Amino acid sequence: MTDKNRSQWDLGRFIETLTYFEVIPLLNWVQELIQGRPKDNQTKPNGGRNMGVILVAGATGGVGKRVVRRSLERGYKVRAIVRDIDRARSIIGDDVDLVVADITKPETLTSIVMADVQAVICCTAVRVQPVEGDTADRAKYYQGVKFYQPEIVGDTPENVEYQGVKNLVQAATKYLPQASEKLIFDFTNPSIELKNIWGAVDDVVMGGVSASNMQFVENTALFAGNVSTANSGGFASVRTKNFDPPFDLSDSQGVKLRVKGDGQRYKIFLRTEAQWDGVGYGYSFDTEANTWIDIHVPFADLIPVFRAKTVKDAPPIDSSKICSFQLMLSKFEYDNALNPKFTPGGFSLQVESIKAYGGTTLPQFVLVSSAGVTRPGRPGINLDEEPPAVKLNDQLGGILTWKLKGEDSLRESGISYTIIRPCALTEEAGGKELIFEQGDNIRGKISREDVAKICVQALKLANACNVTFEVKEGENSVNSIDWQRLFSNLQRDK
Repeated sequence: MTDKNRSQWDLGRFIETLTYFEVIPLLNWVQELIQGRPKDNQTKPNGGRNMGVILVAGATGGVGKRVVRRSLERGYKVRAIVRDIDRARSIIGDDVDLVVADITKPETLTSIVMADVQAVICCTAVRVQPVEGDTADRAKYYQGVKFYQPEIVGDTPENVEYQGVKNLVQAATKYLPQASEKLIFDFTNPSIELKNIWGAVDDVVMGGVSASNMQFVENTALFAGNVSTANSGGFASVRTKNFDPPFDLSDSQGVKLRVKGDGQRYKIFLRTEAQWDGVGYGYSFDTEANTWIDIHVPFADLIPVFRAKTVKDAPPIDSSKICSFQLMLSKFEYDNALNPKFTPGGFSLQVESIKAYGGTTLPQFVLVSSAGVTRPGRPGINLDEEPPAVKLNDQLGGILTWKLKGEDSLRESGISYTIIRPCALTEEAGGKELIFEQGDNIRGKISREDVAKICVQALKLANACNVTFEVKEGENSVNSIDWQRLFSNLQRDK
């Protein structure tokens, strides 16, 4: 091709691409020196984080604030439903996304509250205090040793323990992903972190003049631009920076994209190597113009590719270490074959989400209920041997009866769940052996610290799905707990 027929190549964009992805560290250092910019101290994108958000209801209560702390310690992003932002901030700190809502008011459980939620932990409860009153920090209520004649203050058990839980369950049913899916990228409510990890990798790196970018508009990510075949080019793409540590998707079958395209054929690439110009595992998919569709990309169908050539001796993708993701529009398929649905010029692909699918089903809704919920009115019950909540159920507005109805609303929802029925709650430090039983017959006590620990552990255990159990602490202190063994002894609800 003669110089007259070539379009002008943009050296600046080429350097900008290499700099953004830190391909040549010296370039980054020189640019920082020339522009006087301090080195970006942000951590690299973290694929080892737990995906999605954990939504905590009742986050400022005795159990809830501990659930928040333990969830953060385990690397979860936490969102808390609160009614008073300032009060909540003083109790659970600054590392939590606080949203104003009220589970007794379903209209407040909006898409903003539920956006990118992977699981819900519900620790809500009516406010109970001694008839004679309590201190500002509820010292009498929380001490859990001396008995005070209790009363309900504020909202009723029916509204909180049943209707409120039911409202939250119904909202979760609408917004939670399938139990076997894990959210990787949610573009409906993009974070600053998410916006900062996608960059353009166009054919300018090969001498071409195509141009694209990723914009965040209308609650989607918009991959758009112009593809030109000038200068032997013909592709545009956006790619994430490398995740460190990488994503471990080894328990999934593939990734699923929710997209609306323009009728062209696009590609997605997953990479397991941090190097810039290495093997990518590709998959081509067709779009329908102006129509939202789901694209399933099985790991088994990914093609190892290096510079548009298939790599015959490459191993299958190692889905336990996905370093980066890339979306591309190219005039080529693989090995010089042409993309049959390619048209040069403007293009657009909207992406709503990218998820891993086909994984192990895990609990998505953990409900903290109470031991004793089935005992009021049970034939043959000896009230003299029962805890105060059972004896005083009617005087306390049917608190246990409504808790049971709240449990039932969750069991009937179709959501994968864990229902925890703790015995009498204390402010003790915890760390005792835990005794799980079913049938609602045990009596005893357990620290709120240990209940919070159970809530967070249940989210990672397949054998915690669709079980209801009572729990109390034993006599002995323990350094570690075999959670798999504890939950494996439980029978799933019928």
